[in-house]
Amino acid sequence: MATDIDVLIIYAEKDNETAKKGDTGWVGHFKHFLELMLFQVLGTKPNVVMKSEFDSATSPTLDNVSVMVAVLTRDFTQSGRCLDALETFHKASQDSPFSRLFKVLKSPLPIAEHPPRLRYLLGYDMYQQDIETGQIKEYSDFFSEEAERQYWMKMVDLAYDIHESLLMLRQGENKTGARNIFKRKTIYLAETGHDLSVQRNIIKRELQRHGYIVLPSATLPAQVGELEHAVRKDMESSVYSIHLIGTAYGEIPEGSDRSVVDIQNQLATEITAERHARGEDFARLIWIAPNLRNASERQKTFIDTIKRDTEAQDGTEILQNPLEDFKNIMREELLESDVRKGPADTAARSIYMVYDRVDAQQAEPIREMIEKSGFKVLTPAFEGDLLDVRKKHIENLRSFDGAVIFKGKVNDQWVRMKVLDLLKAPGFGRRKPIQGKALVTEAGTNVEAYKNQNLTLISGDSSRSMENLKNFLQDIKA
Repeated sequence: MATDIDVLIIYAEKDNETAKKGDTGWVGHFKHFLELMLFQVLGTKPNVVMKSEFDSATSPTLDNVSVMVAVLTRDFTQSGRCLDALETFHKASQDSPFSRLFKVLKSPLPIAEHPPRLRYLLGYDMYQQDIETGQIKEYSDFFSEEAERQYWMKMVDLAYDIHESLLMLRQGENKTGARNIFKRKTIYLAETGHDLSVQRNIIKRELQRHGYIVLPSATLPAQVGELEHAVRKDMESSVYSIHLIGTAYGEIPEGSDRSVVDIQNQLATEITAERHARGEDFARLIWIAPNLRNASERQKTFIDTIKRDTEAQDGTEILQNPLEDFKNIMREELLESDVRKGPADTAARSIYMVYDRVDAQQAEPIREMIEKSGFKVLTPAFEGDLLDVRKKHIENLRSFDGAVIFKGKVNDQWVRMKVLDLLKAPGFGRRKPIQGKALVTEAGTNVEAYKNQNLTLISGDSSRSMENLKNFLQDIKA
């Protein structure tokens, strides 16, 4: 299906207002960032159009739209024109066997206030929530550490989901662009407490890129009876369920005294027993955070119950280890079994040396040392148009074993974006875990901001840096 508009962003005029004339509003920033993310995953520049309630996009124009993104706020729900446009697009796209409508929340809005057409769609929360206090704020600094953890991760999710819809729209359901090595098996990835939402999204994205269908595919109902029915239906369609248990007990649905996390686990216990009694396959993988010092007494009791109830149940594995170790085990059990059946890869391990053109001369001794250590060195492209440069970057992200980011003359924002790219690497089609990530800086550089980024920090004089880099490379070889 050919359309002129790839993505239409529909919003209430008030949600893009600025304090100063000439500034870019919230929706304007959102459009710009979404274009950048879609360009990365599509490989071509998408046509993304903004439409407020007072713009004159007519019904025929809406018929010519591939995907609609609604910026959902209370002002949106009170705008008759926004709701009319939403209804028109729904009618034009309702025959599609996949979602072409997405909702983005600029600020929290109770599910009961969502328009019926959007109510049970998965939402993308693009606001800031303090994990400790629960305080909500709209983003104004889109490159802060908080934005990297929340806003940009949701932006990555949205871009990939839109990417999937655009691919299916252009190629049909039997698309040939991805190798379907797992024959579209279905996994139930249980909803988590707010403390693990980012990690759940990363795991979800990795499963999807390896060909799995991941459920739930819609927002779970708020009422306990409807929620239990929806969860049971999704689990019955799955061959595996994955549960991440952290320090937060989670939200409690209407009519229940147990959290959504608790209910999902209980239903998985029942379904495991039922499926095994019928001779059907169903397995469950449970991860429990190793550090539970901040967990409430109720959460600790819940975790003790999980451990007790799963000890004697076949098909259930429970792990309490660092999350990165859990993800490696998940890859081995779910993602890499078919890959291992293919020919062995005997090529030398590769290091992606990430640096900017302005630092090329300073980075050269590091590149030479990595090469002499027996690694294949992948480097960025600086020649050609923007698309060629980006394609080479994504190709490197798919194939490297370890990464070394070099910070010389570049600023912190450049480094943060490269670190984010490494985090997003599974979404570009990686099938193997990253063995190590290092940031190399000049002596005297302040690296405090990177201490919680899962990076090996290498700084100091030349000889000391080279020695530390050798140790880092040795760990990757091991």
